[in-house]
Amino acid sequence: MVMKGKMEPEVVEAELVLPSYLSFKRVQMYEKYPKGQARGRHWKHLKQIIQAENYQNYPPDEPNYVNIESPPSMHPCKRICDVTGFEAPYFDPRTNLRYANTEVFKIIRSLPNEYVQRYLALRNAAIVLK
Repeated sequence: MVMKGKMEPEVVEAELVLPSYLSFKRVQMYEKYPKGQARGRHWKHLKQIIQAENYQNYPPDEPNYVNIESPPSMHPCKRICDVTGFEAPYFDPRTNLRYANTEVFKIIRSLPNEYVQRYLALRNAAIVLK
């Protein structure tokens, strides 16, 4: 027999232990970041990085943020399309221009000789074409 409004004494005296949040619910922002705590990543400026790293203790020949002089790269330079600026895996032997895809190749072949010379001059590869 169940009575309304009355509970069994064992249930009333028992201490219920509930988790502080349920795993299937979203964590609220105020729980994730209590008041006064930073929300997200704190970015450091170059000046803060330099002060934190104590670059005056490094040898002068080792490249770092302060010492901009470094040895030349051992990797070959990337070939860039003369028209679009994208990486260019192809090379036109007639005009000596680099190109990224077939659409650019069609444009290169339709260019007048004067424009081809200007593109080559931008790359410091100007040659007299026949």
